Amino acid sequence: MKYIWTFCIFLSFVQTHQAQRANYELVWSDEFEGNGAIDPEKWHHQTQIPNGQSWYNGEIQHYTDRIENSFVSEGTLKIMAKRETYTNQGVTKDFTSARLNSKFAFTYGRVVVRAKLPFGIGTWPAIWMLGKNIIEPGAYFTSTHGTTSWPACGEIDIMEHWGNNQNYISSALHTPSSFGGTVNTGGQFVSNVSDEFHDYVLEWDEERMIFSVDNIVHYTYQPDPQNMETWPFDADQYMLFNVAILPEIIPTNFTEDAMEVDYIRIYQNNLAAGDFEQPLNQPWYPNPARDHITLQDASDYMGGTVKIFGIDGALIGVFEVSATSLILDMSSYASGLYYVVLESASQRHTNTSKVIKF
Repeated sequence: MKYIWTFCIFLSFVQTHQAQRANYELVWSDEFEGNGAIDPEKWHHQTQIPNGQSWYNGEIQHYTDRIENSFVSEGTLKIMAKRETYTNQGVTKDFTSARLNSKFAFTYGRVVVRAKLPFGIGTWPAIWMLGKNIIEPGAYFTSTHGTTSWPACGEIDIMEHWGNNQNYISSALHTPSSFGGTVNTGGQFVSNVSDEFHDYVLEWDEERMIFSVDNIVHYTYQPDPQNMETWPFDADQYMLFNVAILPEIIPTNFTEDAMEVDYIRIYQNNLAAGDFEQPLNQPWYPNPARDHITLQDASDYMGGTVKIFGIDGALIGVFEVSATSLILDMSSYASGLYYVVLESASQRHTNTSKVIKF
């Protein structure tokens, strides 16, 4: 399509991803400073074997609360999987590791975890979430909030990495609708996940979840219809970090390896995503967009404003509507979900649109 530039205004957004992030309110984090044990005010060690013999998925490790398996040093959290004979709860296993539950739970927001992963066949690190209402032996919230079994509680897998598929990062959702075999999943190959730190990110609002690594989106979950079977994600979830050992042939020279976490940061805003009115129509196109979105007829909003919000309602920019056709440049924006709010000068006309940027 050709644009008549004398009748349109080109709005350029030059904020970087870091600048956008600065507009969010940081509601919970751990920077893993200092040396020694993890912060007991923020984390719970989940060590109870669910069925008295083994963990889920045939995992062959014990999870422990020992400092040998989870500790802070040189500015990072280490979750250390080790080859060692260890007896606990009357069961002897040949590997140990750690599984941490956050003592913070939340609904909707942006999760950023910067991490470096263990290497090789048999290792299975994960950064993920479970519903606060889960009934699960030894889980932190079960004794006070446990009412619902898995998968009805909902599970959000932000990052999973299987060492037999080195450098492939997977994200997934587990719900009652996926329990019969349909897996809601996506992923991407990322270079050097075991040698370098990367940002593993979830953006979660009341309609969709967007998963990315280093600002590159690899999966969006937006079920239709959205109901209790497909979307048990309208209630609090808590974070989990763990490194499992799978029942595969572990190299004989494997002794230990760790997932290192530089930080976890969870952002929300006083203006929650749910505060936006549901749009009557979506005037911007294309949507999803790669570089630009266009509003062909802005006549009802002349003299008014365009406001851009992040996924949690963080105000990113305000622009005057001074022409009858608008093109918004989103090429410098990080991949994710944005709210584009039109307001006329008299406020008689308003429109809120949800736009996905690839």
